[in-house]
Amino acid sequence: MDLTLRHPAPLRPGDRVAVVAPASPPDPEKLEAGIRRLEAAGLIVERGRTLSAHRGYLAGDDRLRADELNHYLQRTDIRAIFCARGGYGCLRLLSLLDYEAAAHAPKLLVGYSDVTALHLALLRHARLPGLSGPMVAIDWPLLDDETEQRFWELAGGATPDPLPPVGSASPRVLRPGVAEGPLVGGTLSVLVRLVGTPYLPDLTGAILFLEDIGEAPYRIDGMLAQLRLAGVLDRLAGLVLGHFTDCAPAASSPSLSLDEVLADYFGAAPYPVVTDFPYGHVAAKNTLPVGVRARLVADASGIRLSLLEPVVR
Repeated sequence: MDLTLRHPAPLRPGDRVAVVAPASPPDPEKLEAGIRRLEAAGLIVERGRTLSAHRGYLAGDDRLRADELNHYLQRTDIRAIFCARGGYGCLRLLSLLDYEAAAHAPKLLVGYSDVTALHLALLRHARLPGLSGPMVAIDWPLLDDETEQRFWELAGGATPDPLPPVGSASPRVLRPGVAEGPLVGGTLSVLVRLVGTPYLPDLTGAILFLEDIGEAPYRIDGMLAQLRLAGVLDRLAGLVLGHFTDCAPAASSPSLSLDEVLADYFGAAPYPVVTDFPYGHVAAKNTLPVGVRARLVADASGIRLSLLEPVVR
């Protein structure tokens, strides 16, 4: 995987940003609390129409959500687009996005979960890196100081060497080794839906990062099997596994544990594999860049994930 990225500018106090809902509708009270946090950091926040739109589990119809996202991708005065929440709906927008505008006026896209689809498609077709990080109506209302600090460091252009794990997390080495390559990933169940489509970047030589929520071990097994059968897992340089939240097996039926599933797929991997990295659907977490080059070292002395280039410059 070799990308010449179109880096956005660093995010600074006084910058104008947009908050949008490209997937499911946000809770209004949490949304306003999150926006207040962004404004307290010095950002000028513009609210998208999707924030108050509803169509079942979608924040408005596809055309509304796509047009709004394209509107902010096209605007040169908008420095970042913050997603209110995930849920579902971003996959429906990929064929409607203005990738040329995204490449011409690069800006940060911030979010995770269902937003994984947007990050990967924009990386593939606009060479636009992003930040898989806290969402306005989900995380920002109660964001802890360290999680917020790590976000602003990356949004401001830092290249941590290494990236300090947030909180008391203790990532574990599943397979030792050293890897360098583009850091790419997001939510497993979203990423696998892009296999076989024109929206998944070539992951050859990438350091892939994955997390998920609410998926039983057999479902994670199936998704990893799909990636292996598609040849994706064989082409990686390294793998960072974050939190798999609420993914324990049901007590009513026999099951492998998640650790057993991961060991089956990666216990003999020819590249470094780490687990329990503080990233995903948890309160205290690291923001991870999508698309920039990184180095992963996993050995007896610990785990070091370092950025070799900034996501903004």
